[in-house]
Amino acid sequence: QVPVVESGGGSVDAGGSLRLSCTVSSYSDCMYDISWYRQAPGKEREFVSSIDKDGTPTYADSMKGRITASQDNAKDTVYLQIDNLKPEDTAMYYCKIDRSRRPYYFCSDNTWGQGTQVTVSA
Repeated sequence: QVPVVESGGGSVDAGGSLRLSCTVSSYSDCMYDISWYRQAPGKEREFVSSIDKDGTPTYADSMKGRITASQDNAKDTVYLQIDNLKPEDTAMYYCKIDRSRRPYYFCSDNTWGQGTQVTVSA
């Protein structure tokens, strides 16, 4: 499977911002659609955002206005900017390859990263 590596999480005070990164090998070659999910303790994993091969984002209604998804093809990386963080944003944030638009042998579908922890203090 293709490595999916998240980074950028951390501990911040409410009102702060974080930019999460997801680096995916051959991101631009495979023309991946990528999604972000999060899972808080004791809760189910929930959708946060997605970005398609063209860089078109989709956002969960609950977070619209506070998040921005973007991509850097040269760095094989997608980003999730989260502003005005709230304690209820505390969760493990996961990046996922939804699908590849190219049928190359080295491309993957439906692959999760290990997650990056975001902790927001009141």
